[in-house]
Amino acid sequence: MSQTVLLAEDDRAIRNALERALTLEGYQVMAVADGVEALAQAHRNRPDVLVLDVMMPGIDGLQVCRVLRAEGDRTPILMLTALVETADRIAGLDAGADDYVVKPFDVEEVFARLRALLRRTSPVGAASVPAAEAPRSLPERFIEAAGIRMDPQARRVWRGERELELTRTEFELLELLVRNAGIVLDHSTIYDRIWGYDFGPGSKNLAVYVGYLRRKLDEPAAPQLIHTVRGVGYVLRED
Repeated sequence: MSQTVLLAEDDRAIRNALERALTLEGYQVMAVADGVEALAQAHRNRPDVLVLDVMMPGIDGLQVCRVLRAEGDRTPILMLTALVETADRIAGLDAGADDYVVKPFDVEEVFARLRALLRRTSPVGAASVPAAEAPRSLPERFIEAAGIRMDPQARRVWRGERELELTRTEFELLELLVRNAGIVLDHSTIYDRIWGYDFGPGSKNLAVYVGYLRRKLDEPAAPQLIHTVRGVGYVLRED
């Protein structure tokens, strides 16, 4: 069965072109022109993934995202944006988006990001880690490293006694780091495991997510947990 995409884009030319491309790629596409229609359609026929333009008249893409997340809807969301500043991207992550594509975009990049989002929501077990590299195991389904405790099945995470509220991508990034605690993961490996696609050295996508995750993890007078290894990647460790 083909997967359904709810596409909300107020620019008719972009909407029609993307609808055609997604249909040819094998998706069932529900295309709408604004946020009001997007919410109505999402409530009537829940899609497998949403593609939302950030800047739409009336209810914009960020507001659609916030409403769905407030309702408990965890359907993956890919944002389309002409805004390239880091603060604008963080606003999308704050609203609950899982990923974004900056306009003008290559349709193949949209396809790659959609495939990655849909893979992450499919019922596939986490990748195995060699025993020597695995963090300390807790009873049943919990994993723990560097003072971080995670329940991948329930998608809950704590630093000490404090529970953190993470987006889907933040959770998956932190889980990858916890499962490989003490090991430096290079940019390409992280991109492949989290997004399913290496966006190249010019992409700031990973840096944005790491920065946002640090803001949620870090505590006053407590050691920083996610460390940058310049020119290589990132590692989780408690110094």
